[in-house]
Amino acid sequence: MMEEIVITRARMEDMDRLMEWRMEVLHHVFSLADDFDTTVLETENRRYYRQQISQGGHIACFAQIGGVTVGCGGICLYEEMPSPDNVNGKCAYLMNIYCREPYRHQGVGHALVRWLVKQVQDSGVRKIYLETSDSGRPLYQSLGFKDMENMMHL
Repeated sequence: MMEEIVITRARMEDMDRLMEWRMEVLHHVFSLADDFDTTVLETENRRYYRQQISQGGHIACFAQIGGVTVGCGGICLYEEMPSPDNVNGKCAYLMNIYCREPYRHQGVGHALVRWLVKQVQDSGVRKIYLETSDSGRPLYQSLGFKDMENMMHL
């Protein structure tokens, strides 16, 4: 039987761990070479996290199995003009959903997405966007996301 997946919210005190995971995600998603200079990316991501987490504009989290961090995720909160399909204008952008290779296909992605979606829906967000790879599409579809022109929403 697999151990429980525990999702914890990242705090400002977790900045170094956030940055470690963010850089791993960027290397993986963008297929960056090991010697790619990430100095500017690290500086800007650190600035972003400091500003947005402290102001409530970003929620980041970690997934753990047996006390070992195996994945991460994040969601950005913003406001768009109110419309018939989103009267309060509150939106979110789901991103940075990532699980290390040995732990994939064990429900970590589902747990991360469900946790993040609940966090923002509890605060009144009804429109959630994301970009996905072909390999990630089944995960999001299984959670109710629908295709849009190059995007998905829930």
